[in-house]
Amino acid sequence: IGLSNDSKYSIINECLPYVSKRLLTDKSERTGGALSTFIFGPDKAKEDRIIDYDRVEQLVSGFGDYTTSASGELLGKDASRTETIENVATQVLDLLATEEETPLQQIFIEQLAKIITSSTRSAWSDIRERSGVLPSGRTVLGTLVDPLGIFRSSPIVRVNELDERTVETTRNLLQLLSDTNSNGESTVDISALDSSEIIEITSIIARKLFERRSGVIQTSNRLAVQLLQLTADRLEKGGERDIVVVPSSDPIENASDGRIHEEGNKKEKSTSERLESARQILAAIDQ
Repeated sequence: IGLSNDSKYSIINECLPYVSKRLLTDKSERTGGALSTFIFGPDKAKEDRIIDYDRVEQLVSGFGDYTTSASGELLGKDASRTETIENVATQVLDLLATEEETPLQQIFIEQLAKIITSSTRSAWSDIRERSGVLPSGRTVLGTLVDPLGIFRSSPIVRVNELDERTVETTRNLLQLLSDTNSNGESTVDISALDSSEIIEITSIIARKLFERRSGVIQTSNRLAVQLLQLTADRLEKGGERDIVVVPSSDPIENASDGRIHEEGNKKEKSTSERLESARQILAAIDQ
């Protein structure tokens, strides 16, 4: 029947708005697994997983269509721009600022933490390179901040392939939001708001944040824990690769008596114990 009326009819596209809404709002573990599969695809089980832009675009588009359809009665009542924005703010807070961790919030916090850390490293690397290079080969800013070069190759500040992918995905997501607004899919033009509407909207959002302060605090704590966890994992995985061995021309210094290696093993063991202790502290904070 659908194809007889429209040659481009697709039952999948017709169901996408409801499916998107169900994936984003359902708190069950089963739906959470489906959400991970939809967003990450075959990489959902990997630690360095990054959301698939094309899949997120479908999800956002479907949820937007569902929201537009569900709010039809509100639009029919000639709702003001303030009421429309209040509606959107309520939906966002209901999805993300929850006291109990949901599958969507877990993915959101995980990806937001990766975006924050990767963007920070990328920005720092860019600023450092723009400061100029000294005859020694080091950048001016890097020398001023770290004269001894202790953190020169530290995984905390070094940009890797995952950071580059994360930054690129972030740019695509920002472009998606920009395109959504420019194509007229947004029901409200933020730039057209007058001062009284801005004041009213600010007051409404502040009130809603206060009403959900417990959920906002819990969400912020989870984000802080995730940021610390990412830093600890990066240090543990990148620690051994950051060790640089400078060969010496002195045969005595090159001689190995086994004692140096033993001390190195003890140091690695001590480092692992500290990281494990840090994880335990993070787990206690999360609880």
